[in-house]
Amino acid sequence: MPDKLIKEIRQSDIFSHIFDFNYLPRWCVLLMDCILCAIAYFLSYWIGSGVFRYNPTYELLPLGYQFLILICVQIFFFYIFHTYSGILRYSTFVDTTKCLLSVFCTGLVIIVASLCVDHFAHTKLFYNTIPALYMPTAFVLLFCLRVGVKTIYEAISQTLSDSPKALIYGTTSSGLAIAKMLHSMNRPSYRIVGFVETPDNKTSYRLAGLHVFPLNQKTMDYMHTRGIRYVIFATANLGSSIPAKDLQILIKNNIHILTTSNFNLYDDDTSEEQKQHLLRINSIQIEDLLERPAIAIDTDNVLSTIQDKIVLVSGSAGSIGSELVRQIQKFKPRITILVEQAESPLHDLTLDLHNEFPDAHFVPLIADIRNRKRIETIFSEYKPDIVYHAAAYKHVPLMESHPNEAIQANVMGTRNMADMAVKYKAERFIMISTDKAVNPTNIMGASKRIAEIYVQSLFKKLQQDNPDCTKFITTRFGNVLGSNGSVIPYFKKQIAAGGPVTVTHPDIIRYFMTIPEACCLVMEASALGNGGEIFVFDMGHPVKILNLAKNMIRLAGYIPGEDMQIVFTGLRPGEKLFEELLNKKETTLPTSNKKILIAKVREYDYEQVQTNINELVHLAESNKPFLVVKKMKEIVPEFKSKNSIYEELDI
Repeated sequence: MPDKLIKEIRQSDIFSHIFDFNYLPRWCVLLMDCILCAIAYFLSYWIGSGVFRYNPTYELLPLGYQFLILICVQIFFFYIFHTYSGILRYSTFVDTTKCLLSVFCTGLVIIVASLCVDHFAHTKLFYNTIPALYMPTAFVLLFCLRVGVKTIYEAISQTLSDSPKALIYGTTSSGLAIAKMLHSMNRPSYRIVGFVETPDNKTSYRLAGLHVFPLNQKTMDYMHTRGIRYVIFATANLGSSIPAKDLQILIKNNIHILTTSNFNLYDDDTSEEQKQHLLRINSIQIEDLLERPAIAIDTDNVLSTIQDKIVLVSGSAGSIGSELVRQIQKFKPRITILVEQAESPLHDLTLDLHNEFPDAHFVPLIADIRNRKRIETIFSEYKPDIVYHAAAYKHVPLMESHPNEAIQANVMGTRNMADMAVKYKAERFIMISTDKAVNPTNIMGASKRIAEIYVQSLFKKLQQDNPDCTKFITTRFGNVLGSNGSVIPYFKKQIAAGGPVTVTHPDIIRYFMTIPEACCLVMEASALGNGGEIFVFDMGHPVKILNLAKNMIRLAGYIPGEDMQIVFTGLRPGEKLFEELLNKKETTLPTSNKKILIAKVREYDYEQVQTNINELVHLAESNKPFLVVKKMKEIVPEFKSKNSIYEELDI
């Protein structure tokens, strides 16, 4: 019977938290608190007797009964405020407050009870000074227990921990939260030994018991001396809030830069597993060094454009197309049609989309935009409201060797898509172009410029007869970080293989943007455009590819020129040292988004453009590359080949 009773008590809702052994036996904490309160009581009685020299003229409850009453009341308030439920070594301000309230309430109840008994029974439970002395004494002892255990535990953990040492950049609330969370973890991935920042005043100070270092070369030397090789940034969006010079100081001194994803402040009940999930520390990515704030788009405008519409994305399994499909889902389209000629990437994308957006409706279709009949079949069956045309051949050296394929995919394919959008009354057609279409020096860029010319001249012709015709909108942007075949994945492979890292020319520069940024531009353009515009993105300052390579080598933990060499291979066919977003004859107009501009470009007659493209496609189908390139130069007079066999056509 006693065993059954004890089992029922342990399993009851009322007392279950007392016997919870997940972290620490809570009855042990309760027992220690009771012992400290007993000590506090006897200290209060001893101090009171010595100072006030009690000489009662009235009947007083025996000392043993006084002690028993006080401890019972105190245990009751311990239970009410759950002072024992926290983990001593992780005690916080909240735990301190609980102890203060429990002790204050105990003292208050004792005083009130003593006064009531004295009034009605003419008997004193306690001397009046004992509860007054007990409250501060008990609180100080309970507080010292928690602070002492916490301090000793942290000192031992710091001494015995084999986790790498790290500093946290910034002393904002997020930086403090990261330090607090790492301190509270049983096996933290990094041992925080201080903060680093660029303060206005150079006065050294401490924060949360940790030293705050100014970010300068002296601190870098100190870090190397003490074996501190990591700095954790409290924000994932480095470009918008961290000075570029700070990053460069760290990179040049071979300090590993880490970032954390956004997380909410945890509470004391957060489990170790939840802490690990909340605080994800990753190595910095080269994309974080672009030093450009993310684009803010007018979501209401985009929502009204896409919501409940049938949206078609060509090239949907590509780098831009797949991200575009994902961003489109935020705006609740009725159906998203995925047009792609690459079978395996489309299959993988479809599986991922069904997992990410289980309630969305996707229609994956294998199709080649060069096949006009197949494209017409798709448009006639689904009649899309909005078309995002991302399908294209984009690699400059390959297209320099295959001009016929460039024309058939980038020009004829675009014409097929545009014509079907008109025939089946799509509301909007958004073409994704490139900065290489400006003053092109290669076949890929020239083919995209011809495609731009076609959709613009088509819209101009249609608008003359029908102002409510399909709106054709073009977007231009530079190199996309992380896209298939781009420079950063290529550098990463070379670094992983031990080098060398190959750069075509020491002075080559490029504009860069991330894939999400590129898709934000496309989404905004689809809502802003009234037809016929070419939208360009204010991409900030161009990036020197040599510096990009050096930073990536340093981020990988190597020293450029010592641990890993950089080799210059010479410009590739069709490649130029710098890209342009506008040619010399173009000007821009502002839009409601200050990062997006409208390029004012030369207009072309549709009939003449159609005739030229028909001849161009015929030459491409006849496999006459030199005649193809010659015709391209007639259509786009600013097309001047560089590092190419077709330079002779410019003489």
